[in-house]
Amino acid sequence: MAVFSDAEKLKIQKTIEAAEKFTDGQIRVCIEKTCNENVLDRATKYFYQLNMHKTKLRHGVLIYVATVDRKFAIIGDAGINKVVEESFWDDTKTKMLQHFKFGEIVNGIVSGIESAGHQLQKFFPSNVNSNELTNEIAFMHGK
Repeated sequence: MAVFSDAEKLKIQKTIEAAEKFTDGQIRVCIEKTCNENVLDRATKYFYQLNMHKTKLRHGVLIYVATVDRKFAIIGDAGINKVVEESFWDDTKTKMLQHFKFGEIVNGIVSGIESAGHQLQKFFPSNVNSNELTNEIAFMHGK
C-alpha cells in the first residue's frame, strides 16, 4: 500500500516548487515508514545520501518524516546554519505538529514546506531561481 496517493504526492511537489520560487534555498521531503534510531541522526544520514550538501550555496533543507513511528526532523545545510539562529526551525516544526497530532501527515508536510520557504526567503532571497535538487519525494526503505 502506498504511503501517499498520486494527488498527495503532486500536492507536496507543487508546494516545494512554489516555496522555492522566491528563495535560493532547496527543499526536499524524505519519507520512511519507521525510524529505529535518533530521528536527527536518521535525517542527517538521508541528507547526505540525497546529496543535499552538494548545492552551490549550501542552502538545502530536508524535511524527514517517519510515518508509522510518528517522528520527524528538519535539517538545514551549513549555508543556512551559519547565518540563522538556533531556533530558526522551531516555528516550522510547531506548524507541522499542529497537523500531525490530528493524523494530517500531508497537510503537516505542506505546512512545513510553506513555512520553510517563507523562512528561507528572509535570509536567502532568490537571485538565480535555479532548481538544483529534484522536487520529488524521496521514499526510503531503511534498516
